[in-house]
Amino acid sequence: MYDLIELDWVELAAAVGLMGISIGLSAWEKIGLELNLALATGRTILQLAVLGYVLGFIFAFDNAWAVLAILAVMLTLAAIVARNRINQKMPQMLFLVWGAILVSTTLTLVYTNFLIIKPERWYEPQYVIPLAGIILGNAMNAAAISGERLASIINASHLEIETHLSLGATPQQAVAQYRKDAIRTGFIPTLNQMMIIGMVTLPGVLSGQLLSGVNAQEAASYQIVIMLMIAFANLLTTLLVTRGLCRQFFNFAAQVVR
Repeated sequence: MYDLIELDWVELAAAVGLMGISIGLSAWEKIGLELNLALATGRTILQLAVLGYVLGFIFAFDNAWAVLAILAVMLTLAAIVARNRINQKMPQMLFLVWGAILVSTTLTLVYTNFLIIKPERWYEPQYVIPLAGIILGNAMNAAAISGERLASIINASHLEIETHLSLGATPQQAVAQYRKDAIRTGFIPTLNQMMIIGMVTLPGVLSGQLLSGVNAQEAASYQIVIMLMIAFANLLTTLLVTRGLCRQFFNFAAQVVR
């Protein structure tokens, strides 16, 4: 165990200097990213600063309802972002994405909490909130990628789908291959990350634990659990989102909705 080097405002200001240099480089090369970099830096600092105070309050308050409230906010924001990244807008799409992420996150957290980590209380903020944040962020991306892929390919394949329907296929059979392709597409980033983790990249959670002085073997153990959680949650999310979207593309008469 190593002593944690605490960062004060001086060190944080020095870190902001990195973005100042980045803005200068953008201006020097006339890339045009100066405003975007400045806004992104400001939002990063503000959002994480607020998050630090909010989590500090919740950790100190140590109440199950407070934990559930912050998780509900995180879930809703993740669902909204995922829905907005899918160009095809359909009725109940936000509810569909929200429900898929809710189910996958809840099942993953319940399994991990009761069978792996086993904290004294199921709502232990130290464990539930960070793990939920990791799952929600990855499930959000998986839902957005698979949903956008499925919507795009179905919109481009109306004639082929209608041909299958006219030959007696059910709506589920007509789009089965498209759904499989969308699920694979949404899951590719997770597989790629799992293939190279520890060899090419050090994930943020592992790096953060090492910087905070956690034993390297213990940090690696937690990272293994986290990666397997992400894989399960992402696959389940893509399965649920694509199944729900497939139903949205057909009416009660099994006709394609244009």
